Amino acid sequence: MELALAHLDLDAFFASVELKRRPELRGLPVIVAGSGPRAVVTTASYEARVFGVGSAMSAAEALRRCPDAVVIAPDSAAYRETSAQVMAIIRDHIARVEQLGLDEAFLDLSDLHSPRSAMRRLVAEIFAQTGMRASVGIGPNRLVAKVASDAEKPNGFVVMTAQQARDRFADSPVTLVPGIGGKTSERLGLMGIETLGQLREVEPEALSIRFGPRQGPILASLAMFEGSADITTDRIAVSESRETTFDVDIASGPALEMELASLVTELSAALNKHDRRGRTIRIKVRLDDWTTITRSRTIDAATNDPATITDVALQLLRDYRPQRPVRLLGVGVAGFADAERQQQLELDLGEVAA
Repeated sequence: MELALAHLDLDAFFASVELKRRPELRGLPVIVAGSGPRAVVTTASYEARVFGVGSAMSAAEALRRCPDAVVIAPDSAAYRETSAQVMAIIRDHIARVEQLGLDEAFLDLSDLHSPRSAMRRLVAEIFAQTGMRASVGIGPNRLVAKVASDAEKPNGFVVMTAQQARDRFADSPVTLVPGIGGKTSERLGLMGIETLGQLREVEPEALSIRFGPRQGPILASLAMFEGSADITTDRIAVSESRETTFDVDIASGPALEMELASLVTELSAALNKHDRRGRTIRIKVRLDDWTTITRSRTIDAATNDPATITDVALQLLRDYRPQRPVRLLGVGVAGFADAERQQQLELDLGEVAA
């Protein structure tokens, strides 16, 4: 088998960072979550997961399931610092790396003489230098590598071909593979398709009729564990945003405007720190009934000026005029100048090559 790609995923990353700083909590159920009534779990130790606690669950529900859990407030700066240390170690060993968020990455193994040995050494060094444990999946494409890395967490190391993945996960629910979410699963269920093995038995034409000429073939490929082995080594940020969920829904226009102005201050500080400017300013509003809308406006010149962003964002909010109390409010800037320049460069190079 050609071991083209690895997916490395740090196990219970946020919780692991906290346990490194608080070793007395090892072996206890630990939940990393905020303290407000609408706080959600960012991650949980495996001792807490035994009780059914998972990421994105409300903190209140997590504590109902695991009342003895230790709750720790998230520390974003600590997570970013540890992530940077881990990714630096990875890049010292692997030439081509595509980082995904703080705690996972795809690694190109095609140039390595002994990919398995190299990955075992890498995992050992990450643990030795940072105390972080990682699960690794190795396969011929992104899909197999990603599913393999999840298969035996924590501290897993799984190598498989596409055929081995088809055999191992034939009885697994269709939602096992990234790309098949809850709604698609429900529609497949109406066809009597619950498992990946059953999905493989369906003719691609039937999937195209049910899901359309684009999504149908994609579902057939996912069931066969087919996919790309390409990775993107440099990702250019194209937007940045800030949002907050209120402890109590806000119905007052002036109060919402104050919250929006505060978010703009935080966002602008981050944009200025990294010298990023964008032309598109947008807001996000989620009402108490979970209706979510976005509004945006593109201005003539890229900016990171807080006054400019505030003026546009406030006007967008006033034009929308929420008719119900608001539970979440966000603001963002998109269309970064650097990203636009890179896209234009790629177009120019393409024209030259043609």
